[in-house]
Amino acid sequence: MNHTLALIAALILAPFAAVNAADSPKPNILFIYTDDQSYDALSIVQKEQGEKGRFPWLQTPNLDRLAADGVRFRNAFVMNSLCSPSRAVNLTGRYNHDPGNGIASNFRPFPVNNVTHATLMRAAGYTTAYVGKWHMGSQRQRPGFDHHATYAGHGRYENCPYIVDGKDTPTKGWVDDVATDYAIDFIKKQKTSAKPWSLILGFKTPHQPWEPPKRAKNLYNGKLARTLPNVNTPPIYWQNPDRAKKPVPPTEPTNLGYFRCVNAMDECVGRLLKALDVSGFASNTIVVFTSDNGFYLGAHATGDKRSAYEESLRVPFLVRYPALGATARGRVVDEMVLNLDLAPSLLDFAGVKAPKEMQGQSWRTLLSGNDPSWRQSWFYEYFTENQKGTCVPDITAVRTADAKLVKYPGFPAWTELFDLKADPYEIHNRINDPAAAPLRAKLLAEHDRLSKEVGYQVPKFVDRPPHWGKPGSLAGDLSNP
Repeated sequence: MNHTLALIAALILAPFAAVNAADSPKPNILFIYTDDQSYDALSIVQKEQGEKGRFPWLQTPNLDRLAADGVRFRNAFVMNSLCSPSRAVNLTGRYNHDPGNGIASNFRPFPVNNVTHATLMRAAGYTTAYVGKWHMGSQRQRPGFDHHATYAGHGRYENCPYIVDGKDTPTKGWVDDVATDYAIDFIKKQKTSAKPWSLILGFKTPHQPWEPPKRAKNLYNGKLARTLPNVNTPPIYWQNPDRAKKPVPPTEPTNLGYFRCVNAMDECVGRLLKALDVSGFASNTIVVFTSDNGFYLGAHATGDKRSAYEESLRVPFLVRYPALGATARGRVVDEMVLNLDLAPSLLDFAGVKAPKEMQGQSWRTLLSGNDPSWRQSWFYEYFTENQKGTCVPDITAVRTADAKLVKYPGFPAWTELFDLKADPYEIHNRINDPAAAPLRAKLLAEHDRLSKEVGYQVPKFVDRPPHWGKPGSLAGDLSNP
């Protein structure tokens, strides 16, 4: 064909190409997230870590399948390692200090007028649904969702009372099995609809009190965890000289109930993937799996989250979208992605422009290629809340690909500087090391720059302990947790 004929053919076919592109279906979205799942509580990560893996006996075959069929982000983080604040970031794409987010603790309802990826996709023609754990205080409303089958607060593992489209509904069985049933029922019902859908499924697993279903009660009996080098390195605000002097054992008992719940949850993920296959939705559905925060599981001599060490900040993050083809299958990405990025990413795939107020960025380009303009650093925040038995101070931090600076407002002597490349377990604080002066100056400057860029402030909607503001009270509590 000569150039003239080729041009004529292109002009004739162009309108049809435009119509086909416009008529191509928008992707469905299934966003799944757990509560308190450590980034390495996946068997695919344990295999990758080899001798450094803490839980080599852990099996999560369905999550491994999700990773093999999609993209696994090695460096995924949360902006605030606490349940409700992280969930609010997922929805809004905004920092917790921002009034457009409005959640800085575990005790407040999510503002019903917030702009979220759900409200925007709903306005753009998506059917939206939320199933499982919501966890915004004891709130019953689920703003932005056409349908919901959820429960108030933490619920309970067995026979949890649900709220189904506003109606109190008793259920029988393990809470995440029930949530999976509701999610599958929603997926089946969408087969008769021409509208695209977005479904969020929040699992209770593996939050305490770690009660697995009967099928997993005896799983992993007798298993021990390999210890991390920082197992006897307490947080700087919890001084424990005796613990710090102890040698690090090669193995130690771990919370087997936690991993039994993870295993049972993995089976639920398998049921969901099968439902997508059976319904015919699999090829045009984006599946995202992550957690609302990490969990220490003995790292840094603690068992919670909240603070800014790696095991707390870092979460599993998997994305599968078969329509992207082979380039997005089995891919592993090292760029730093944040829960702040979820809302703009989902909106990007839905063809909805993210509002300028959203502070994250879409990771769509990273699913099948590199992005030279991707972030090189990011800002972390945590606000002390009135939580019994937990005394973690306010925190701000900046993390780059290979270093971290952690500040504790009001306690400058606790400032920490870690060279993550040389010290990935954050054992050696180099803030006063003369040899680290250039790194300290660089990260202090980056901390100040990012603090201004994100508009950091202590919001009015924090929930402080009763003794907050009394001289020496917080420091005293922190010295004697």
